[in-house]
Amino acid sequence: MTTASLRSPSASPGAWSTPGDRSSSPTIAWFHCFAGIAGDMALGSLLDAGADLAEVLSLLERLPFRGWGLTVEPVLRAGIAATRAVVDVTDDVIVRTHAHIVGLVEEARLPPRVARRALDTFAALADVEGRLHRRSPAQVHFHEVGSHDTIVDVVGTAAALEVLGVDRVTASSVATGTGTIRTSHGFLPNPSPAVVRLLEGVPTWGRDVAVELTTPTGAALLAAMATDFGPLPPMRITASGFGAGSNELDGLPNCTQVVVGESVALSEPGQPVVVLEANLDDATGETLAYAVQVLLDAGALDAWITPVIMKKGRPGHTISALVDPALVASVRHALRTETGSLGVRATTQERWPATRAMDEVEVEGVVVRVKVSPGRVKVEHDDAARLATRTGLPLREVAARAEAAWRRGRDAADPDSAARSPGAGGDAGDPPHEPPDGPTPA
Repeated sequence: MTTASLRSPSASPGAWSTPGDRSSSPTIAWFHCFAGIAGDMALGSLLDAGADLAEVLSLLERLPFRGWGLTVEPVLRAGIAATRAVVDVTDDVIVRTHAHIVGLVEEARLPPRVARRALDTFAALADVEGRLHRRSPAQVHFHEVGSHDTIVDVVGTAAALEVLGVDRVTASSVATGTGTIRTSHGFLPNPSPAVVRLLEGVPTWGRDVAVELTTPTGAALLAAMATDFGPLPPMRITASGFGAGSNELDGLPNCTQVVVGESVALSEPGQPVVVLEANLDDATGETLAYAVQVLLDAGALDAWITPVIMKKGRPGHTISALVDPALVASVRHALRTETGSLGVRATTQERWPATRAMDEVEVEGVVVRVKVSPGRVKVEHDDAARLATRTGLPLREVAARAEAAWRRGRDAADPDSAARSPGAGGDAGDPPHEPPDGPTPA
């Protein structure tokens, strides 16, 4: 198995090449913590996703300490190809204070975003350690999290994010293990107290696995860098990768996934509506038709009936009503009262209604209402039906004359509007449509 590695840096800092041109859309990195997250797993996932190892190492070389090396290995975890980042330490373990680590990062003269992300991560660790040991963060002495490998993991993760051009970090809910773990303080519960504190406010859940799935370093990276937690955010995916943990786990890929992509905007939020429904197998057609009218009278935005096949092969109907959330109670009461249903279900949805306005035109000396919306004008059916009954004209002829009358009135008021004429019924000056069998006498 091939590896790439670098021993501890030389005295002169390495060069770092600025990422190339980026899209105007922010770049997002989403960490999928289905098996938890640790510092080495976060770094490995970003390298696996394409962060250039040489550029990451050139930034790490700026840290003013020796005695470490970074080895990157391709491995399999439960059959998934992943990258394992291993920090080899040759110096003795040093117990560092938070102030000492801040000094190291500041002295490295890292790019501003790399330094800020790294310092925020160590600040989160110092704050939690201080709360757990009842001392100020400035007095906290880091043990495991102050060692060479943790510093390389944290700064390396921040560097890899920068190399990938990541503007925003998000994450899924975070898996943790169970049982106990051995630390420099002795045996502690799993997840450790530090992890629990760091994940306050973060969606978290536990797997029945006696392994430390999420470490304090991994939790601190999320606490310091992630702005949102939840499912994969809207993005145009450009890269993804898996960072491997140190061991195989039974039935679970021991790795953290990262997905990188350009943020995409979803459609703007719609108007919230509620769909109320009831299934009926003993209602007559007359009852259903009357119930639809009652629902509309009660304030439903729309109501309809759908034929369905119910249990035991019985034919039935679903009666549905689209309702403003403020009117759910009254429309639900009407639905239950008029149908006798034993229950009503509801789903919350969104709608994007087109703008519309009511206008009036005169046809055969009678005022008829028309509904006008972008790209369309349509006669109100009830008005058209009354006029058709009075005059003997076909309903479609009444509709055509009313819509043409509206266009003529609109064009007279705005001669340049012909090109913007709503509807597909021809030019604004077209005469009323004639029925297929020839003109109908007025």
